[in-house]
Amino acid sequence: MTAEEMWRDHLGYLTQTKGVYSAWAFGGRDDAESDLLAQLAERGVKQATTSALNEYGPDDRLPQAGDYSVILDSRGQAVCIIVDESVTIRRFGDVDESYAFREGEGDKSLRYWRSVHQEAFSGITDDDLVVCEEFRKVYP
Repeated sequence: MTAEEMWRDHLGYLTQTKGVYSAWAFGGRDDAESDLLAQLAERGVKQATTSALNEYGPDDRLPQAGDYSVILDSRGQAVCIIVDESVTIRRFGDVDESYAFREGEGDKSLRYWRSVHQEAFSGITDDDLVVCEEFRKVYP
């Protein structure tokens, strides 16, 4: 199913959306990891995601609460639809255990979260800012 097909199908169930969404895959280190993260979101295990603030350009729009996203797998096929419930900017060092647990990856510990994200965000320090999106799966 394509992102557009899933979105149209979703609109039949949820009419209060503005009809605006983005479609993207989780930024895993490889296709297998991107697919795993999409599956975790589809199962409702992954309920948060993090990006480095410095990845955004001056004209890029930051995610906002209420934003809808169609999550894609590594082949560009739609897996599920999520909606951001909360978006905060925090120091990397201020991310806590409960947020790491909501990311739903590995053993869900803060230690695991820090390790994976330090690798993903090469050179990140505790003072660098990250964008923390907490979401819920809305479809299917």
